[in-house]
Amino acid sequence: MGIRLRGAGLLVAVGLVAACIGGGGAPDVPAVPAREPGERADLVVAQDGRGDFRTIQHALDALPADGPAYRVILLRNGTYREKVFITKSRVALVGENRERTRVVFSELRSEWRKTHPDDWGAAVVNVGEGVEDLVLANLTIRNDYGSHGGSHDHQFAVRSGKGTTRISVLHANVLADGGDTMSLWNSASGMYYHAGSTFEGYVDFFCPRGWSYATDCRFVSHSTSASIWHDGSAAEEQKLVIRSSHFEGDAGFALGRITRDGQFYLVDCTFSGAMADRPIYLAREPETFRWGLRAYFWNCRRDGGDFPWFADSLYQARGAPRADEIDARWTFGGKWDPEGTLPAVLPFASIPTPRNGARVVPSEVGLLRWIGARGAVAYDVRFGRKDPPPLVARVKGTAYEPGPLTPGVTYFWRVDAVMPRGSVEGPIWRLTAVEPEGRTAAARQ
Repeated sequence: MGIRLRGAGLLVAVGLVAACIGGGGAPDVPAVPAREPGERADLVVAQDGRGDFRTIQHALDALPADGPAYRVILLRNGTYREKVFITKSRVALVGENRERTRVVFSELRSEWRKTHPDDWGAAVVNVGEGVEDLVLANLTIRNDYGSHGGSHDHQFAVRSGKGTTRISVLHANVLADGGDTMSLWNSASGMYYHAGSTFEGYVDFFCPRGWSYATDCRFVSHSTSASIWHDGSAAEEQKLVIRSSHFEGDAGFALGRITRDGQFYLVDCTFSGAMADRPIYLAREPETFRWGLRAYFWNCRRDGGDFPWFADSLYQARGAPRADEIDARWTFGGKWDPEGTLPAVLPFASIPTPRNGARVVPSEVGLLRWIGARGAVAYDVRFGRKDPPPLVARVKGTAYEPGPLTPGVTYFWRVDAVMPRGSVEGPIWRLTAVEPEGRTAAARQ
């Protein structure tokens, strides 16, 4: 996705496209001051000294122990070869550019544990016990030990401890050259949200404990044993939900396994033809598990042909939920609604409600909503039946009333963030209006 900033001869591509300022390629020294007009970050980190700090850790250490609202630390482009230790709640680490803001370190868990009693320090980003309300956004985090040390054993990119909850990963790349890339490990009460991000690694590289929801993500696997893993052993309702996401990887990569009681929901997902014909499986004797094999699918497709084991099966899940009911709030049992409460930390509008690609009953859609952009003063809303949609309104808040919708029609919409200098173009989203019986029939297929 390329997000463009327009205004006064300035064009900045945010996300998967490298930033270009003034048209001559990316300079070695940032071409923008530490704080642009309207910048709302609390602290700015820049390796060239044009920020408040040169290292991420110094900025984190400078924050007060606690605060009533999120504290945003903006990381200017560069490769930060440092371990990061987060011990404070309500913090957002936000990169200037998803591809060009990189936090990289080489660490093999087994080597670390030879001289340390626990995993504190074994990851690139280490999240301390009890940390709540953390956002990692618009950056790349990578543990590159495997490319240097040769081993693809466990090497964390992100690792959290006991008591950590409400951790969100937005529009980011989280990568490792080994297993357990993304390890958020509060098995008792952890709640984790991921949107628009890429995760890559070896065995069990996406392995949450507790409750976890991922939407519009990309999973890149180098494991023939398992890609996703879930520990839901503390409560029967704990679950890992992956929605509208894509899986790809090396030939014969396996989707997932269960070594502790876990529960998987995959909805509207796609798989590359490289995925093995191997269902999510119990990796221990069946009597080891209290709740058995729990893996449910809906509307999943594979390049080159589907496998029977991921046929629609939501009717087998507890409560037989409809596909349109399954969202972040449902996943967390109503305890957390990140899609309605996350702070405006990204440089563009994000996380639409209804979700991108949703099938909606017109009478149930009052407002279109989104998470705002950091520093925006208004939003230009584009909405209509054509792609790209026409401009229909400029609003101050993060909601727009579209008016009556016609069943059977697909609508496109886009929200551009108006900044003090220009505007940031958002992605195009779509929704389809349906009759109630049409939605129900589709959800039960």
